[in-house]
Formats: sequence, C-alpha cells, structure tokens
Amino acid sequence: MLNAVASAVESGKLKKIEGIVQEAVDAGVPAGEILDTMIATMGVVGDKFQRNEIFVPEMLVAALTMKKGVSVIQPLLAGDAGAKYGKFILGTVAGDLHDIGKNLVGLMVESAGFEVIDLGVDVPAEKFVEAIKANPDCKVVGVSALLTTTMEAMKVTVEAIKAAGLCSQVKIMVGGAPITPEFAAEIGADAYTPDAGSAAQKAVELAQ
Repeated sequence: MLNAVASAVESGKLKKIEGIVQEAVDAGVPAGEILDTMIATMGVVGDKFQRNEIFVPEMLVAALTMKKGVSVIQPLLAGDAGAKYGKFILGTVAGDLHDIGKNLVGLMVESAGFEVIDLGVDVPAEKFVEAIKANPDCKVVGVSALLTTTMEAMKVTVEAIKAAGLCSQVKIMVGGAPITPEFAAEIGADAYTPDAGSAAQKAVELAQ
C-alpha cells in the first residue's frame, strides 16, 4: 500500500493520488505512516532534482500530488499532535526576486504539518524579525537566496534574527543555489538543505 502511495507521488499522479491514499487508509494503514512515506518520497524526488534527473515541472507536480494526498489524511492527522508543528515563516532575502524554490519548500513544509507564512520575495531582514515576533508559535524560519549577490543579505537576515534575541524561539534554515553547508555554518544558521524534500524533513526535526 505504501509503495503505491510513494510511486504515485514520485510519478506525479495528480488524478489518482486521492484514491490510492484512501485505499491505504481503508486498509488500516496509519495516517502518520502515509504522511512519512510521502515526505520520504519527496526526499527522493529532491535527490533526483539535485542530480538533474528531473526538473522543476516534475518536482512541482510531485509536490502538488503530495499536497492532494495529504488532504485525504488531514482529518485523521488533526487528532495527532505530532502532525502539527506550529508555524513556518518563509521568504527570499532582500534584493532577490526568485520564488520557485521557495514556493516548492512552502508546499512541502505545509504538507509535512506546518502552517506556512510566506513573506514573499525581496524581504528585508526587519520583516523576518517582525513576522517571528508576531507569531510566537513559529518554530522554524526558512531563508532563501538564489543569487551569489544576495548571500550577504542572507547573512544580514540571520544576524538580525539573532540580534533580536529570537534564537530561543526559532531555528533558522537556509537554502538556495549558491548556498553551501559551510556558508550556512559560517553565518550561524541552524540548518542548510539542498532541496524542498529535505527541507521538509529538516523542518520537522528542528520543530521537535
């Protein structure tokens, strides 16, 4: 059953996913296991994307398929405290207008059990700080930069969040094409993820 769910997500079977997930539910598979399978599958999709075996359209369809699949089990997850991880604030840093990667991360993280607050693109550091303060139940912040020229803005954003004394409340995740694990460590981020699938898995880890 779980193999069928994984296969449907990976191959982007938008029209069939709801029926396949419902079959798994009817067969007695716990909703949490179905969700974990879909998240893990998106990790596989993310790996393929990293290796250029698939491209943005395929990744997007897989993420949308997962979102549709999650909608079937959402009522069952509502009673499971482990499926709700609070809020996840997301944005692309000041000076950067890229949003495809950010949007994919938002989709994935939402599917994993967060309420996503998307600040959009070209977001100044102060706006991240304000959003975190306005949402005390936010546990994780995702900061994206897609240009080498905006890596400095990412550093400024992380510094601003720390300077505002918000590190006891939130963990900071960073990502984007020019970002490396070394750069993430250098600027004091809590985590770096290379793609949307691993971003969702890491967000869940950080929120617990």
